[in-house]
Amino acid sequence: MRPNALFAIPFVAASLAAQASVPAAATRAPFTLEQVTSYPFPNELTAARSANRIAWAVNEAGVRNLYVAEGPSFAARRVTTYAGDDAQELTSVQLTPNGAQVVFVRGGDHGANWDDALPVNPAAATTPVRVQVWSVSFSGGEPKLLGDGDSPVVSPRGDVVAFERGGQVWTAPVDGSAPAKTLFTARGNNADVVWSPDGSRLAFVSNRGDHAFIGVYTSATAPITWIAPSTSRDGSPRWSPDGARVAFIRRPGAGGSPQNILEQRPTAWAIWTASVATAEGTMLWTSPNTLRGSVPSTDGSTNLHWAAGDRITFLSYMDGWPHLYSMAASGGTPLLLTPGAFQVENVKLANDGRALVYAANAGSARDDGERRHVFMVPVDRAEPRALTAGPGIETYPILLGDGTTVAYLSATVQRPAVPAIRSIVGGAATYVGLDRIPADFPAAQLVTPKPVTFTAEDGVVVHGQLFEPVNTPGGAASERKPAILYIHGGPQRQMLLGWHPLDYYANGYAMNQYLASRGFVVLSVNYRLGVGYGYEFHQAAAAGARGASEYLDVKAAGLYLKSLPHVDPARIGVYGGSYGGFLTALALGRNSDLFAAGVDIHGVHDFTSDGSGAGSALAAVMSGSGRFEPNDREKALEVAWKSSPVSSVNTWKSPVLFIHGDDDRNVKFSQTVDLVRRIAAKGIEYEELVIVDDTHHFMRHANQVRVNAAIAAYLEKKLSRPKM
Repeated sequence: MRPNALFAIPFVAASLAAQASVPAAATRAPFTLEQVTSYPFPNELTAARSANRIAWAVNEAGVRNLYVAEGPSFAARRVTTYAGDDAQELTSVQLTPNGAQVVFVRGGDHGANWDDALPVNPAAATTPVRVQVWSVSFSGGEPKLLGDGDSPVVSPRGDVVAFERGGQVWTAPVDGSAPAKTLFTARGNNADVVWSPDGSRLAFVSNRGDHAFIGVYTSATAPITWIAPSTSRDGSPRWSPDGARVAFIRRPGAGGSPQNILEQRPTAWAIWTASVATAEGTMLWTSPNTLRGSVPSTDGSTNLHWAAGDRITFLSYMDGWPHLYSMAASGGTPLLLTPGAFQVENVKLANDGRALVYAANAGSARDDGERRHVFMVPVDRAEPRALTAGPGIETYPILLGDGTTVAYLSATVQRPAVPAIRSIVGGAATYVGLDRIPADFPAAQLVTPKPVTFTAEDGVVVHGQLFEPVNTPGGAASERKPAILYIHGGPQRQMLLGWHPLDYYANGYAMNQYLASRGFVVLSVNYRLGVGYGYEFHQAAAAGARGASEYLDVKAAGLYLKSLPHVDPARIGVYGGSYGGFLTALALGRNSDLFAAGVDIHGVHDFTSDGSGAGSALAAVMSGSGRFEPNDREKALEVAWKSSPVSSVNTWKSPVLFIHGDDDRNVKFSQTVDLVRRIAAKGIEYEELVIVDDTHHFMRHANQVRVNAAIAAYLEKKLSRPKM
């Protein structure tokens, strides 16, 4: 994540014709790590409901600002003036319905598993920046502080913002003309606010721990209405277009007899609707009692919407793929809207409620399963149509106020993501921000990764992208080359045949391109537990703390590299972050004979210890819950231990570099502290790079720079052929 530092110059829209062609491979020249990782990274793309206006956040070398654009020209302007690499992210970006104001949150680490709304301070400021809700005029000017808090939601009237603070719901005028105030006080953690269509009421979720309620707030003098309260955990409230009813997701409450941890069991859920006037609810649909029918864990989870024509739309994995379904609000059999062997994500409902736009790894090209394109489907019939196609990566679509224009993020093999605009009826796209990509960005020098497949020893077919160097610095092009296996984090991710739309993985793609330019053959492996290949691959048996079956894919990837005639089998390295760090450590512990060196970036190392992310079932066993009832507690702990890198220290021989930030909110720093002590006691060669006060996502650009440089330098040092 290393965007361009020249943040003060406005974006200018550019046409498709403005994209430079890529020279032939023979003209490619060496480039620096700084060049390939210095690109502006856009995210948080949003649109106004009643105007053709868009807004988004951009990270340029750690300097984060908001940009806006308006049709028909969509010439973009920067509307905030934040300066410096201060590690303060911009999230929850949204426009008022008429597009007059942009609301956003500054601060925090919203990719974290815990403490996401607490201040982040890797810049070592003596007074950390608080997590706060702000607004700024579409025309620019000084941002207005609305209050400390998170997760703002703009009223449909456009005058008020509701947001979360301290487990309660607060409101403030969108223009900051009056101080924020508590809207109401209720037990539990109150969040997930949704305004009624006319802006007169609020639905919200009150999480009470083992159960959760849907509440509706009407006024300061009217009591809160609790919708069909039960022992269940209710969530995702969605208003009917007339504001008379609410749809929501119901899941069983916590508790009950302990389940066997090593078994995969369905997680039930249901769609309910209720009258707000009576608070009485009715179950509309319940999930099949199958593993595929379980609560989806892909982007947006159930993606519940109350659409036009009194229809409910949602996402389910029940046919083996995460697809969209539609049904009448009165009940009936769900209609599959998006049939086919592909994954649906980034789902948005059109403003008129008549269609859904989404991204999917589908298309007419043979390798579109390794890409993303934008699609649109009516809510009442299975007639999806592609809005984009070709070798690019298109994600996060959103329909503009006119209902006929779609905005999305667009990337290619050689170019990182920029916002794009196009008509839903066809025609060329307008790309916003191509001129902001630095002049020395090495697009012409980047290789085109090749889609490859190989088979793990248990028969699972595994996909990957192979980056092959054009030239080998310091040697003949024909000599055997060192190789590197890259393992993505997540694990619920899929690396693509082009620049990734998520910043953590875009940085991984840039690193793979750089390593290939340095003469390494690089293989990025999409191991099981990742998305994009169906339910059984995503929710693989005996994976993670249940047996680490996904390591078979990592080993198969290493063996695939070893089988290539132009790879030196004695110089194969491995690196990865987060879950990829876990698998890197497992690779070095189990197969130092295959992997000569590695870089483990904030990896999970012990599934049986606190902060491993092993899952709630195992965590409950570790805490002693249900210890007096028969279950597989001891067996599960044994399997979890054997699935962890700490269990393979005795066979670990290869040198390793550990990298970790000590304010990590996804994997506890103690995971690396513990493994380093074990490695040191065994006399295994290791180095370490500790990033003080930074998080899992290296919020400060300068820290990402240090991490990237350390990865490349270490792998070159350990895998380059020694000088004679």
